[in-house]
Order: sequence, then C-alpha cells, then structure tokens
Amino acid sequence: MCGIAGILSSDIDLRGEKLLVEKMGKTLKKRGPDAAGLYLTPEVALIHRRLSVIDVENGAQPMHFGKYVIVYNGEIYNTDEVRNELEGFGYRFDTHCDTEVVLKAYDKWENESVKKLNGIFAYAIYDKKENSLFACRDRIGVKPFFYNKTKNTFSFASKIDTLLCQPYVKSVVDEEGLYEIFMLGPAKTIGKAIFKDICELPPAFCLTYKNGEIKTYPYWKLEAKEFDENEETAAEHTYLLVKDSIERQLVSDVPLATFLSGGLDSSIISKIASDKYKESGKTLDTYSVDYTDNDKYFKKSLFQPNKDSDYIDVISSYIGSNHHNIVLNNVDVANALEEATIERGVPGFVDIDSSLMLFCKEVKKDFTVCLSGECADEIFAGYPWYHKKEILFENVFPWARNTNIRQRILKNGFLSDGEEYLQSAYKNTLKNISYLESDDKINKRMREMFVLNLNWFMQTLLARKDNMSMASSLEVRVPFCDYRLVEYAYNMPWNIKALDGREKGILRKAFENDLPKEIAWRKKSPYPKTHNPAYFARVKELLAIALTDKSTPLMDWIDIDNLYHLMQNPDSLPEPWYGQLMGIPQIAAYIYQIYAWIKHYNVEFEI
Repeated sequence: MCGIAGILSSDIDLRGEKLLVEKMGKTLKKRGPDAAGLYLTPEVALIHRRLSVIDVENGAQPMHFGKYVIVYNGEIYNTDEVRNELEGFGYRFDTHCDTEVVLKAYDKWENESVKKLNGIFAYAIYDKKENSLFACRDRIGVKPFFYNKTKNTFSFASKIDTLLCQPYVKSVVDEEGLYEIFMLGPAKTIGKAIFKDICELPPAFCLTYKNGEIKTYPYWKLEAKEFDENEETAAEHTYLLVKDSIERQLVSDVPLATFLSGGLDSSIISKIASDKYKESGKTLDTYSVDYTDNDKYFKKSLFQPNKDSDYIDVISSYIGSNHHNIVLNNVDVANALEEATIERGVPGFVDIDSSLMLFCKEVKKDFTVCLSGECADEIFAGYPWYHKKEILFENVFPWARNTNIRQRILKNGFLSDGEEYLQSAYKNTLKNISYLESDDKINKRMREMFVLNLNWFMQTLLARKDNMSMASSLEVRVPFCDYRLVEYAYNMPWNIKALDGREKGILRKAFENDLPKEIAWRKKSPYPKTHNPAYFARVKELLAIALTDKSTPLMDWIDIDNLYHLMQNPDSLPEPWYGQLMGIPQIAAYIYQIYAWIKHYNVEFEI
C-alpha cells in the first residue's frame, strides 16, 4: 500500500510551495516508507509515498503514460485479466505492478475503467492537457480518500492530517461534527471527516475536478437479484468465491502472513493460505494478539462467549503454521490511545484501535503484508443483532440502539437533539436500498441490515484496520471484502445464509470439511479486548488529566459526576456504547481520545 496526496490550483504557483508539498509528503511516510515521488508544475502537485509490495524494483510513482499521471494506493486482484485484455488492444507493459495496469486501463476506457477493477484502492489520475483530475475509491471503502476545496484550490490525501498541513484547511469542527463524535462515534456518516473543511469520497464513488468544479457519482451499488441456488450449491459457490478471493490476495513479492484468532473467518483464510504455501514447500506464519493475564480476568458474555486462546493452538496445529502469539502490556495499550487517535485523525475505537496498532508494529518486524478476516460478519450475518428478534426489527442501529448513555455523560442542554440526529442517520441509510417484490418481511429486513452493517459498522472497522496497520507500514488485505462475494451474499436468502439457525451458517457449511469441527462451528467471538483492571486504572489516570485541563472545552461538555458514577459501577451499563466491545472502560477511553484529538490538532469549535 501507499500514501497519496495532491493539489490543483489556479490561484497559486505550486512550484513555490515546495515546503508545503514536502510537509504533506512527510505525513504519509508511514504509509509509504520505501520511496517518495513528486510531480510538480505551476498548476498541480502530485505526491506519492510507496510501500513496495509488487514489482519492488519498478513501479515508481507518480507514473506517466501519454497525457496522464497517476498516484495510486491499493492492490488490484485481477491485474492479470485486465492486463491481458489491454494487451489484446495493443498495449505493452514495462512493469509487473498493478499501477501501470490501472493507468493504461484509464487510457483505454477512461471513467468506465474503474468498473474493470477488483481490489482495494484509492487513486487519482491527472490529465495534463485538460488540467483535470479523475479520482475513485474501491467499492467497499477499504482504502481512504479525503479532499478539500477552498476557492480555486482542490486538494486530496490518504490522511486527514495531510490536508490539515495546508494553511487554508482549518481544523474547525461545527455542531454537526460534534453530533458525529458524541452520538455516532466511533462510527461516522459516510462522506464526512468530522472536520468542517474536509470531505470523504464515499466507497464506490468517482470524483472529477475541472475548472474549479467538483463532481462525484457512484459507479457501483448493491442490486437485488433473484437467487436460484439450493443449500448445497450455495455452499459450493460460497466456497469457490471465498477460496478464489483469498488465493488472489496471496500474491506478494515481500513476506506475507495471516492474522489468526481461532475464529471461523481467520481460520478459513489461514487454512487456504497454508495449503497454497505448502504447494511450493513453504510454511505459513500466523499471528494472534492477547493481553497480559487476560485469561485471569476474562468474563464470558453474550458478545464474547469464549476466549480465542482456547482455539488458536487447535487450528494452528491443524494447518501446520508457524504461529506467533503477541501478548500486549495493558498499560501500553492505554498509553497508545493518544497515538492511535492521531493516526486515525479522529477519535476512534479506543483500545480496539490502540491494541491493533501495537500488534501490527510487532508483526511488521518480520512481515510487510497480512491477510485478515474483516467483512465476513457483516455479509454472512455473524453478529448477535442479526439473530435476536427483539433487536432485529427495531428502527435503530442495532450496535448503538439509543443515545441514553451518551447523553447521560453530557451536560444538560449540550447536543440535546442527539436522538434525532441518530434517527436521521439511520433513516437516510435505508433510502434507495434495492429489494425484490418477492422479498418477505425477514428477507427485506435482512437486506436493510446488510446495508446498515456494510455502510456503518464495517466502515468503522475498515478505517481502524487501515490506519492502525499503516501506522506500522503494514499492508493488511481483507479477502471477505471482495465485491463479488458481497454481491453474492446480499442476494442469499436468510434461510440459506443462516443455515441450521447459526450465524454464518452457510459459510460454516462451505468449509466444515476443511477445518476441525470445533473451529467450523465455534460460536462467534469478536476481536479480543483487554479485561485486565490495569488497563482501566491507567485510563482513569489519563481521563483525570483530560477533565482537569481547562485549555479544552471538554469540561464544559461532560457531566463529570455522571461519568464517574458510571466508572465506579462498570457493570451498570445495559449494553455496550458501540458494537460488542465498548463498555465503561472504553467509554472513559473514548472521552480521553476526544481530549487527545483536540490537543493534537488544535481543534477549534463553531457551536
């Protein structure tokens, strides 16, 4: 993966802005530590930082062809097919990298070329003759793309703080941004970046910029289609799609490993990867994460029914991987909350973020590419809220069903329309969902749940994965985000998807002969969080700093008495703040992350 950025301006001679361009490039260094490239003219600056994965010797960027210049971040998994098609039209290639394929595909098919690509990507192509820009983002939103327009200057970047380097892009947050943080966070509405001056290009969207005008439009969306397969053929089809996606993503010219939690999704990926490695006489390396003394403090719950450590050895031995268990210090996880916030650019998923960041730093010592299991729960109904009827048909986000706890920790009168903001975000998501006339009540609702999870919960996890891994210059690929698999799962009837009444039932059926029975049919358990009181103790210390620092407005917003009452009674929380993992220690950590974010970015507020 890489980091990209650019500026187009009719007001500034960009050749005189080399210090600014260099500063922007430095913010991307972790995303691309191996090489730096720049295309600079009076009208445009295109910045690239490279993490070399494919065709390490070649593939330098910005890359030129004819009148076009590209800066590209991502991996294309059908590169060979697109290259072969282009060769049939007479194109010749000087490298083996996917960047050249993307660039020449654009030369051939222009804006339609993105529809040819299967991968994770965000890229921008500059037309030197037209002084215009075309940009796009992958269908699921794995790779980031942020942008700003101020007067006659347009800029874009892989990271929020890259854009904030510019003097005309301000770190200002208005009331809407605060609603996003306090009522939806750590999720955020697609297209928003919290900061007033910055927008996010949504997944599956293209952007054009010419003569000072921005246009954005979708190039893909989920469409309801008839499903004519039975359980047996659906299991076979699921198996082939998942296997093909994983095998395509094993291509790398640098060392590759997999994340292995002992759960179904990572076990499937690791099994297929291990089998592929054995064909060439290699042994797959696998990695898991845990916390000091976590077994001692683990508490079984609806959302976390069992420990990963009980299963990791089973699957690692079964597939014959060289397994590494990374054990994190709990205080280190708390202390890393600030760095995780800075890397994400906004308040995030607290210790679920910071632990992943520390985990990735350890993996990066030996590997540059990893495969991970994100998206399987969203598309194959892995979460409890798909299966609890008392939640399923509520007109709310099932992972954040109301704002009661959120408003309880805020002072009276501050963001008092929180519930209305939450409901508006929920209802807007349900607009333009594609149904079939034949959909019954349950299948119609499951299409809605699919889109809700893909557009919200999944986006939170993908932002986490991208930012926390790239903070260590580690590329993490996500095979279950293959759009072919997403389309297929969207149209699978509920009785097949939840085969035998189980979460991810069809996925379990598809791979039950490839995995030990206790792995294939293990109950869903989320990413491991720390249960150690040492983590909470350190968070309390950090929070005390935040709530006594008068240099931020946090003290004016937070009802400190109510917050501390919750912290003294951590079992009083009726359900997590967000998803499955954010209990009272995480709520306290989230408030601290807001503080750390305000301080680092010198955030100003317009409310």
